Amino acid sequence: MSDDDRANQLGGYLRARRALVTPEQAGLAAGGNRRVPGLRREEVAMLAGISADYYLRLERGRDKNPSPQVLASLARVLHLDEPEQEYLLGLTAPRPKPRRRRKPERVPARLHHLLASVQVPAFVEGRAFDVLASNQLAVALSPRLPPGHNRLRSLLLDPEEQAFQQDWTRAAEGFVAAFRKSIGDDVDNPRFVELIGELALSSERFRTLWARHDIRNLEGGTITVNHPVVGELHLHRDKLPVADLLLVVYYADQGSDTDEKLRLLASMTAPPTTRRT
Repeated sequence: MSDDDRANQLGGYLRARRALVTPEQAGLAAGGNRRVPGLRREEVAMLAGISADYYLRLERGRDKNPSPQVLASLARVLHLDEPEQEYLLGLTAPRPKPRRRRKPERVPARLHHLLASVQVPAFVEGRAFDVLASNQLAVALSPRLPPGHNRLRSLLLDPEEQAFQQDWTRAAEGFVAAFRKSIGDDVDNPRFVELIGELALSSERFRTLWARHDIRNLEGGTITVNHPVVGELHLHRDKLPVADLLLVVYYADQGSDTDEKLRLLASMTAPPTTRRT
């Protein structure tokens, strides 16, 4: 993230989102001589009911306090969904925050006990998708889930993780959009800056998705993965907030084929029992 991007997040977001709205989607004639993708500034201003000069000031960061009515109109023109609208509101005139010392992300002892007791793959991640703790079954599900790994880096740079995800394209889109949502206005966080810089240099896919400014809540859902030993798994995923961390749990429908495969993985990772003589 460049210094200009950090200084003018609102302008960068507006530019990225208008580039994704076609004239046809906005009810305009496309025309044959368009030098920019998506909508022109003047078209956004007209559709939102504001002056072209005022909209230009917003994009260039000269006005960072538009009214809620203007933001609602821009959200309508740019086809923003609810999480994207919330993100847009968060970019405008944020209240000054007291500088707090950033505490390292630490997993409470009770979460370690919980991970050891649950019989499904589970792990704890931080705001940058760093894996902070995991149980044995999570590591058996994916060797990219021990503590110290970063899920976003694995997804974008590790060919094994890409093969593991049955729909890698969709997974990458969701993770990058959720990462931007997680950052919010905390753009100077050293961990975020470090990870963005690394991925921007190493992954063309990340650069493309990051430039879109997509915003998404990465919440519960159902995914399909390709395990190298037990094969295809259909898993439910829940993310449970614990303080500033997330407890991530994968589980299968009871009695399903995937449920049986998870039991097999659990038996393969169980420590050997010793027989008394």
